[in-house]
Amino acid sequence: MKITLPPFVKPFLWSYDVENLDEKDKKRVITNVLNLGTKEATDWLLAEFDREEINEAIKNPYRGEWDKKSLNFWSLIFDVRPN
Repeated sequence: MKITLPPFVKPFLWSYDVENLDEKDKKRVITNVLNLGTKEATDWLLAEFDREEINEAIKNPYRGEWDKKSLNFWSLIFDVRPN
């Protein structure tokens, strides 16, 4: 199943073919939007993805891709400890 991104989210996935993202790319979308996104993009993400998917992306972050402050912030917001 494809993930349809609004135009204001696409800049945060600039190096990906955003027209062909699907279920397997959820963690990528969550990571990039939480790490780099605007309030509008994060509001969209929080409405579109369920808490469990977001928790999983924070709990098992892509190595070397998160800004330390962003990961710390979102782990506090979602009460999840990154591994």
